[in-house]
Amino acid sequence: MASEIAAKAQNAFVDDDFESAADLYTQAIELNPNDADLFADRAQANIKLGYFTAVADANKAIELDPSMAKAYLRKGTAFLKLEEYYSAKATLEKGSSLANDERFSKLIKECEELIAEENCDLGSSESNTVIQLSDRNSENLKVAVEQQNGTHQRKEISAVNSKYRHAFFQKPEEVVVTIFAKGVPANNVTIDFGEQILSVTIDVPSEDVYHFQPRLFGKIVPDKCRYEVLSTKIEIRLAKAEPINWTTLEYTTAAVVPPKITSTTESYRPTYPSSKPKRVDWDKLEAQVKKEEKEEKLDGDAALNKFFGDIYKNADEDMRRAMNKSFIESNGTVLSTDWKDVGSKEVVGSPPDGMELKKW
Repeated sequence: MASEIAAKAQNAFVDDDFESAADLYTQAIELNPNDADLFADRAQANIKLGYFTAVADANKAIELDPSMAKAYLRKGTAFLKLEEYYSAKATLEKGSSLANDERFSKLIKECEELIAEENCDLGSSESNTVIQLSDRNSENLKVAVEQQNGTHQRKEISAVNSKYRHAFFQKPEEVVVTIFAKGVPANNVTIDFGEQILSVTIDVPSEDVYHFQPRLFGKIVPDKCRYEVLSTKIEIRLAKAEPINWTTLEYTTAAVVPPKITSTTESYRPTYPSSKPKRVDWDKLEAQVKKEEKEEKLDGDAALNKFFGDIYKNADEDMRRAMNKSFIESNGTVLSTDWKDVGSKEVVGSPPDGMELKKW
């Protein structure tokens, strides 16, 4: 039965009906979840559709059959489409060692050319800190809590249709992503790191497979990234390739200027007619920036997030405990500052009119 559905999927792919092909491969996988070919073929359909899940499908195919060359070809192609050139090259080189296929050598050469081009562009724009972000839509996400505390920030975001809630906070050298998945066995969790992509798959028997594959705000160092599956959550530590501040976890279509964290002092040659280097009053500049931020008038969600951020920043320890406890226990629908009221009881969620509260 699975082979018949797979044949239909192949015909749909040949007819350029990639959506139907992916759906049919999914049906075949449900009947035969240990067939590596089905995952590799669905990865090919997802590549044509531009879906990040192609990486997860290719990884599953490699897990089932580590000697399958075409699975490495699919994974390398997916990374190439995602502009993850170093990861693509490493994957394709691994695949080329398994099969004598000229497609590997062509794609490896393409990766090398793109890497050289990227390095050239990076060198010519080294002094430009404006980064144009694109290729990842951040719709259907909401900012739930923003905490500003010293040198790192914490932001909690929740996808409307996501099975598990996730959050992140950052330090100068790393970003820590938490996925709140309770009681998930470690062997049901697959996590893969790319140059600028995180791939998380949670495949629990008798439940829908969970995929979380964001295109990240900045580049990471895959070899230094790690994760740990705990009883109530999955904690992922992403090593930053550059010490910049991530304003979001994922790529966004907006243009941002991420401040770079550095301890070095720039030196420069004084220019005529001055014989002394220009001095900057950093205390005055900091005071001016703080004044502008304080007087800035925000609208909509930005104003609301600033309002809650100010409350949290100026709150005492009991108020902060109350805000965290009420927000988490109510699944983000209640925010209380009265610890006496919420400290001794469970906070019940109160969804907006017309919406249903679902526990994660």
